[in-house]
Amino acid sequence: MPAYVISEVEARDQAAMEAYRSLAAQTIAQYGGRYLVRGGAAEVVEGGPPANTIIIVEFPTMARAREWYASAEYAEALKLRQTALERMSRRWWARRTCAVAHLTKP
Repeated sequence: MPAYVISEVEARDQAAMEAYRSLAAQTIAQYGGRYLVRGGAAEVVEGGPPANTIIIVEFPTMARAREWYASAEYAEALKLRQTALERMSRRWWARRTCAVAHLTKP
């Protein structure tokens, strides 16, 4: 069953953000993931606060998503993330189970 990693981010350093984005994309593909949403214009129609950049990645299974997140390959991207972007939230969701997990790994 597919699993989704949903992140809301705000760029801190555009050059570092591009380096992070490139490395993260390589690791996502390596673990069978694909981007469904990657930035673009967002508009809040109810509630608040204003929308930041939203990223949604689909993995074949929750297990595969967790393998990606814990991988040595993605750990290299996470080193860049500290200067590249501020992550407002990250959620994991598995379709049909409605399981959501908030991640705290730096």
